[in-house]
Amino acid sequence: MQDVNRLKIVLVEQKKTSKWLSEELGVSPSTVSKWCTNSSQPDIETLARISKLLNVGVEELFNKKFMESVNNS
Repeated sequence: MQDVNRLKIVLVEQKKTSKWLSEELGVSPSTVSKWCTNSSQPDIETLARISKLLNVGVEELFNKKFMESVNNS
């Protein structure tokens, strides 16, 4: 799967852990781990919650190359 999100990078930039995020969202740490490795993706509602928790725009959670490929489709 293509690297769709930058969640792992944003967590590091924010000095937050995937465990912290899983607790805030009420999901399992393995779920957040899958998001961080891009083996699965959060749904749009969860992305909005992550964006709010990390105080970043939703667009900042997406990989730029992925966004370019979407825009060029």
